[in-house]
Amino acid sequence: MIVIYGIKENLNPIKADMSNVIHDCLMSVLGMPEDKRAHRFIPMEKEDFYYPGGRSDAYTVIEINMMEGREVDTIKALIKALFSQIERRLNIAPVDIEIIIKEQPAHCWGFRGMTGCEARDLTYKVNV
Repeated sequence: MIVIYGIKENLNPIKADMSNVIHDCLMSVLGMPEDKRAHRFIPMEKEDFYYPGGRSDAYTVIEINMMEGREVDTIKALIKALFSQIERRLNIAPVDIEIIIKEQPAHCWGFRGMTGCEARDLTYKVNV
């Protein structure tokens, strides 16, 4: 599950492209399947979105929630790919992107009527 926050005037026009960039990075770095996309966009009013100095109105926060198990180097590669691809494809500078990866144990996930640790039919690897 991925949640993307930004000022609505800047985020709304690029939602589809942002989703594609994020998912392309997840597929290339984590090996996620093409049909495994769960993105939620939270376009915000400027007066409700406080962000650090030195950032522009393009400032965007990307929260990635996933089951734990990825190697540190894999997570770092994902973060670097996101910075690079967002800048290249959406022209948003890395200073205007914040990425937070939240890992939870598989037993904390529930989908398709079971917990993540019970799932035996995932079409992707968690331990990469």
